[in-house]
Amino acid sequence: MNASGPAAPQIWVDGDACPSVIKAILFRAAERARIHVTLIANHSLSRPPSRYIRALVVSGGLDEADNEIVERMQPRDLVVTQDIPLAARVVEKGGVAINPRGERYTPDNMAERLSMRNFSEELRGAGVQTGGPSAFHARDRQAFANQLDRWLAQHAPKNIVSGE
Repeated sequence: MNASGPAAPQIWVDGDACPSVIKAILFRAAERARIHVTLIANHSLSRPPSRYIRALVVSGGLDEADNEIVERMQPRDLVVTQDIPLAARVVEKGGVAINPRGERYTPDNMAERLSMRNFSEELRGAGVQTGGPSAFHARDRQAFANQLDRWLAQHAPKNIVSGE
């Protein structure tokens, strides 16, 4: 919180596994909505020059990027991640978490998602081939853009027109 009230909400991106097409949507939204987007990863990430877009490289240890996001984010901030345990931490802290396919993580669906993730890990640990995620499609890109627009409509400066 600053002297004029709560800090403006920001967007944090778990940059290690975020698809390029989703980063491009976020970069355009940062400029259009004048909202800060920070990519956090354990390796260097390319980004366009912008006063609203930055990248932070953390050490390569397990969950270092996740820990940095949770430490820096504030309630109402948006976190883009495919990492279900990270999403659970974000939701617990009062943030909004969505994955690159536009699915929003909520207190109501976190327990089920964590349970399914743990079950899949157990199967893989037992040698069962569970396959990977399905291919990323245009409908996933659109679902993400729609979720982002809903969040921006609530959190971006009010003189900004949203729309992808």
